[in-house]
Amino acid sequence: MWVDEFNGKSLDYSKWGVEVNAFGGGNSEMQIYSDRLENVRVQNGQLIIEARKDGHAESGTKRDYSSGRIRSKHRGDWLYGRIDVRAKLPVGKGIWPAIWMLPTKNAYGTWAASGEIDIMELVGHEPNTYHGTLHYGGKWPNNKHTGKSYKLASGTFADAFHVFSIVWQKGKIEWYLDGKLWQTQEKWQSEGGEFPAPFDQRFHLLINLAVGGNWPGPPDGKTKFPAQLLVDYVRVYQWSK
Repeated sequence: MWVDEFNGKSLDYSKWGVEVNAFGGGNSEMQIYSDRLENVRVQNGQLIIEARKDGHAESGTKRDYSSGRIRSKHRGDWLYGRIDVRAKLPVGKGIWPAIWMLPTKNAYGTWAASGEIDIMELVGHEPNTYHGTLHYGGKWPNNKHTGKSYKLASGTFADAFHVFSIVWQKGKIEWYLDGKLWQTQEKWQSEGGEFPAPFDQRFHLLINLAVGGNWPGPPDGKTKFPAQLLVDYVRVYQWSK
């Protein structure tokens, strides 16, 4: 019911907005997010989000690294469904790609009382492992999170494309990799409402590539730039009731 195959010559702005900021994402990240083609572009049937070590400046702020972050807010917002994202991930210390979801209206209060769904997060010093997480509970700092990690039997997530998915139903969220179920969550809560709050409101999708931050730490001399997060498609399915 919503799809982007990234087959055009540029990003489809009827489906995505490109964020521009230098605030570090609330995680002490080291990049500046830009809407330049160097950082966000569509090429050869793929979305390319590229992190560069180029000392770019935006809004009077200069940072050592630049990168990209897009979101579907007010262009693609859903309550329940299946979301498939076929992507190839960058790796290396300090590299932090993410495919995730935030509530469009924050019906139960500010983060994380209204929830966050992390479909895929990878910290580049663990190139064979990705994480699926829910954030909920109270407003920061009274937020909580639960989740698990998936580890490849061999190789890394930079070796090939994989399909990262969730199936989101009332009171249950499942995580899949390449069609294989590996995690189910059915227990969460929000200080702002009764279960299944906060995951009973419309969420939108975000795709970004962060550099540094509290979780991955800073890049080191072995981290290769430019680093690219490649996305082949995003497909959202909903079922008839």
